[in-house]
Amino acid sequence: MTKLFEVPLYPYKRTADQDAQAPVRHPVVIIGAGPVGLAMAIDLAQADVPVVVLDDNDKVSVGSRAICFSKRSLEIFDRLGCGNEMVEKGVVWNLGKVYFGDRQVYNFNLLPEDGHKRPAFINLQQYYCELYLVERIRALQAEGKPVEIRGGNRVENLHRYDDHTLVTVETQEGAYNLEADWLVACDGANSPTRRMLDLDFVGRVFEDNFLIADVIMKADFPTERWFWFDPPFNKDQSALLHKQPDGVWRIDLQLGWDIDKEEEKKPENVIPRLKQMLGEDVDFDLEWVSIYTFQCRRMEQFRHGRVIFAGDSAHQVSPFGARGANSGFQDADNLGWKLKLVLDGSAPEALLDSYSFERELGADENILQSSRSTDFITPKSEMSRIFRDAVLDLSEHHAFARPLVNSGRLSVPCTYDGSPLNGADDKKLPDRTRPGSPVADAPLSGGWLLDRLGGDFLLLGCGIEVPAVTELNGVPVKGLTVANDEFSPELAQRYLGNAAAAVYLIRPDQHVAARWQHYDRDMVDQAIEKAIGRGLQ
Repeated sequence: MTKLFEVPLYPYKRTADQDAQAPVRHPVVIIGAGPVGLAMAIDLAQADVPVVVLDDNDKVSVGSRAICFSKRSLEIFDRLGCGNEMVEKGVVWNLGKVYFGDRQVYNFNLLPEDGHKRPAFINLQQYYCELYLVERIRALQAEGKPVEIRGGNRVENLHRYDDHTLVTVETQEGAYNLEADWLVACDGANSPTRRMLDLDFVGRVFEDNFLIADVIMKADFPTERWFWFDPPFNKDQSALLHKQPDGVWRIDLQLGWDIDKEEEKKPENVIPRLKQMLGEDVDFDLEWVSIYTFQCRRMEQFRHGRVIFAGDSAHQVSPFGARGANSGFQDADNLGWKLKLVLDGSAPEALLDSYSFERELGADENILQSSRSTDFITPKSEMSRIFRDAVLDLSEHHAFARPLVNSGRLSVPCTYDGSPLNGADDKKLPDRTRPGSPVADAPLSGGWLLDRLGGDFLLLGCGIEVPAVTELNGVPVKGLTVANDEFSPELAQRYLGNAAAAVYLIRPDQHVAARWQHYDRDMVDQAIEKAIGRGLQ
C-alpha cells in the first residue's frame, strides 16, 4: 500500500527561470516546503504577494514529527483557508492526565471556558498537515494567485546584497540562479541557509535521550494526553502517550544519556519496551522510530538584512509542550503582513525589525517554558528529584501543588508586551485583550469573532459604531461594529469588562494593536502609524 509520504506532491518541473539569460527577480523566495514555509507562502499569496517556495524534496515529510497543533495554530489555519480540513481529520482533545508511578495524581483541562470555535489542541500527523497546506496552495493557484512550489530545487549558495539576495539552485538538470527581494529561510533545525551565512544557535543542549515511536494499534484509551513520571514500565524515567488519526499512537519513552542510539532504535529492542508499557497481549505495528535529544536554543537575531529566519531554522525547543511547529506558525503569521506592507511601499523596512523583536520574544518565552519542563521531567540532582517527587505526591490531594507540576507546559500564543508596534491602551479594559495580545475568540451573530476579522487591519467597535471601510496612513482599514444587543456574554467579558463600550484596532495577524473606550479617528490614525513601523525609521 502506497503511503502519503511516498507520493510526490510537487515533483520537479523545469521553470522559465532556468532558461532566462539573467537571474529572474522575485519579491519573496521561501526556502523549505515544511509546514511553516507552506503557511508563509499561503499567507503571502492570499495577499497577492508573488512567492516561490524552493525545496530539495518533492513530497510531505516522513516519520515522527509534529503532531500537536494548538488552538492558535488552528485559528491561523482558518485564516489561511484550511482549518476545517485539519480539524475534521485530527483527533480533538482538551484533557491531560499526569501519573506518578502507577497512580493518577493530576489532570487538567486546557480549554475550561466556553465560547471558542476551536479546541485547545488537535493531534494530527505532520504529513497530513503538510498535505492540506499543499492542497490549499493548489486551490490558490487555480484562483490565479501568485504562488509556486518547486520540488527538486536545492539551494546551494547565497550572495547577499543591499537590495536583494542572489540564490543558486541545483536541480536534476543543472544549476540556475534567481534573485529575491526578500528571502525567508524555513529550512528546519539543520538549516543549510543558516550554515551558508555562518550563523549558529545559542542556548542549551540537555543530556538526555528519548525514544519516539509511532505505532499502529487498536486501543480503547480515551482521547487524552497521558504523561507518566517514573512509571513501572520505564522505571526512574518518563513516558508520554498520544492518540493520532488512523489508529496511530505516539509514544515517548525517556532512555537516559549514556545509550547506543542505533541499538535502541532497532525493532528487537523497541518492541519489548513497548510491550512492557502496553501489555503483552496488545497487537501493534511500528510505523516509525527515532531517538532525539532536547535542545532549547535560538539564533541571536532572526533578521539578517534581506534574509529572515522562521520556524525551526530560527529556534529549537524540546517537544514537550508542543512549542515547535506551533511557534513556527506564529512566526509566519507575524511576518506575512509585514512583508506585504514593505513590498507595497506602505511601511518602512524597519517594520521587519519588529518581526525580530516580537518573535524573538516568543522564542525566549518558549525556551524558558521548555527548559523548565525539561528540568522538571529530568532532574539534574538528587535534591531536584526529591522536590519533584514531593510536588507530585502533594498534587494528588492538594490543589496548591498542581500548578507546580510541569510535564510540558503546553503551547500558548505569545503576547507581545513591550512591542514597538503597540499603541494606546485603556487599562480599564480587560487585561487579556491588551495591546500585543492575540485576539480572543467569542461567539458573534451566529458565528465567531475570529472568522469576521480577515487578514487586514480592522477596527472592532463594541457598542460604538466604527467606519465600515476607511484608509488611514495609506493603509486600508475595515470596520466591524457589534451593537449592544448583539453581545454574547463571552464577548462582553473579554472585550468590555466593566466598560460600557470599546474600540479595538486589530492587526492583520489578529493581535491587538491599540484600544480605547471611544472612537476618535485621529487617535486611530496615530495607532496605525505606529503599528506599521513608521516610528521605527
